Amino acid sequence: MPVETSRDTQTARFNEKRDAILGAAALRFNEQGVKGATLADIAASVGLVTNSVTYYYRKKEDLATACFLRAIALFDDMAKASAREPKVADRVRSYLRRHAALQAAVRLGRHPPVVVFSDVRALPSPQLEEVHRAYTDMFRRVRSLFRGEESAAWSKDTRNARTHMLLSLAHWLPVWFGRYEESEYVRMADRVADIALHGMGSATAEWPMEAGDAPWLAPAGAGPMDAFLRAATALVNEQGYRGASVDKISARLHVTKGSFYHHNDNKPDLIAACFDRTFKVVRHALEAAQSGSGSGWSRAVSATRALVRFQLSEEGPLLRLSSTSALPDQADRARVHKTLQQLTERMANVLVDGLMDGSVRALDTSVAAQMAMGLVNGAAEVHRWVPAVTEESVVALYVRPIFCGLLSAESGKFSVEDGAAGA
Repeated sequence: MPVETSRDTQTARFNEKRDAILGAAALRFNEQGVKGATLADIAASVGLVTNSVTYYYRKKEDLATACFLRAIALFDDMAKASAREPKVADRVRSYLRRHAALQAAVRLGRHPPVVVFSDVRALPSPQLEEVHRAYTDMFRRVRSLFRGEESAAWSKDTRNARTHMLLSLAHWLPVWFGRYEESEYVRMADRVADIALHGMGSATAEWPMEAGDAPWLAPAGAGPMDAFLRAATALVNEQGYRGASVDKISARLHVTKGSFYHHNDNKPDLIAACFDRTFKVVRHALEAAQSGSGSGWSRAVSATRALVRFQLSEEGPLLRLSSTSALPDQADRARVHKTLQQLTERMANVLVDGLMDGSVRALDTSVAAQMAMGLVNGAAEVHRWVPAVTEESVVALYVRPIFCGLLSAESGKFSVEDGAAGA
């Protein structure tokens, strides 16, 4: 039996304190964003002084980088473990179950908090590049879960888009899992996997023509105010609430700060208007889906398809709703989260219509609605993995698999009316 030395004890204490700092930092970064959290707050939350934290991580950005790299390593380990399953469907199910188990362990206090990736682009260089390289390596490992006969004919773009889809589902779980008890998380992950693999449509579901999507989107905005909204939305998506400074918003539009304040009273009101604009677009699509003609399946498809295309249009993107964690005001975060859940219930109601008319197969419509909204949210990032993606090709690459299933032959079946691009 090996004898424990003083060096072993010191190493154990060092690792224990470092892990406590990383857990506390992940929680603060999730709550306040990379820009908003401070080393002093992080240190105080674990009973330390700031100098104790800087002994481990010299700068806040170094600490944030360590948190992101630890989260990426967790995702990577889950992909490695899931890769041992024999078939694609088993690997996808295993991967989602492992994410659900991790979320349950975090909520129950059995695992340290894990940083979310919504604020990663708030990191400066060279830390951002380091994290990006690690995330790309992890992305490739997750992509390898799709190896096998079921996916042998997929193009690289198809494989990348569906890998992003799977990761988007995993990233979205913490947004809505809180409505369930922790003991239900893995069961819910099984439902997510079933829908992801096999889609939402019944045997009678027919893919709707895109010609009917145009009225589903909110009217185009015009004028300088809409330009500020689009620029601020893009910057919040990229760098979080605090990273989207007045200087950066003005620079993106090639205007002065004076021009910014001529059109806007302040940044918080502008960002609130960005959320309102995003909710207006989503609400418009879902209201039309609830009141429109056709099957529940076709109306859910058309609303989702229109919103995903909006993400890639000149009027897009929508504000990435996972960025709410960095809002400085708790009341604002609660309001945004409540509105998001209310809108998601609208999607669930459309899918219930599909259950009633037979166009949606037997499934949990609440889970399916959360998945649809999460994938709309993730659509703003598709171009990072499929650089050539367009409004037209995103339908075949990303939307059809949401409703037809990642492995279903139906996900590649509809091509005549669903746009020539992406075939």
